[in-house]
Amino acid sequence: MTVLDFAPLNRIRQIVLARYILASVGALAVDMGTFRALLSAGISPMAASAVGYSIGIAVHWILSSRKVFADQVAAGGMARTRQKAMFVISALLGLGVTTMIVGGGSAAGVDPSIAKLCAIVVSFTLTWLLRKRVVFR
Repeated sequence: MTVLDFAPLNRIRQIVLARYILASVGALAVDMGTFRALLSAGISPMAASAVGYSIGIAVHWILSSRKVFADQVAAGGMARTRQKAMFVISALLGLGVTTMIVGGGSAAGVDPSIAKLCAIVVSFTLTWLLRKRVVFR
C-alpha cells in the first residue's frame, strides 16, 4: 500500500453513500440553478421544478453510472437497457414526489424555494433506496 491509500479522500470515494451524496450535490446544483433561473423567467413553480429536476436527473445518471455504482452497471445489451429504464422510473417517482410537494407547498402559500428544499429531502431518500436496492443491486 502507498501513502495515497490512506488519504481521507480516497476512503470517502470508496463509500458508496458518500459518492452518491456527492453526485446528488452536483445534480442538485444543476437542478436548483435551473429551477431558480426558470422562476426568475416567470415560469410556474411546478413547471420550473419539473424541468430543473429532469435536467438534474440526467446529470445524476452520468455521475451515478460512472462514479457511484460503476462496478454495478450492466455491461450492455438488454441488461443495460433494463437498468437505465429502472433508473428513469426511479427518477420519475422522485420527479412526481418533487412536483407534488412543490405544487402543494406553493398552493398553500409556502415559498417555492422552501417547498423545493423539503422535496429534495424526500426525493433524495426515495431515489437512494430505490437505486441502491433495486437499480444497482
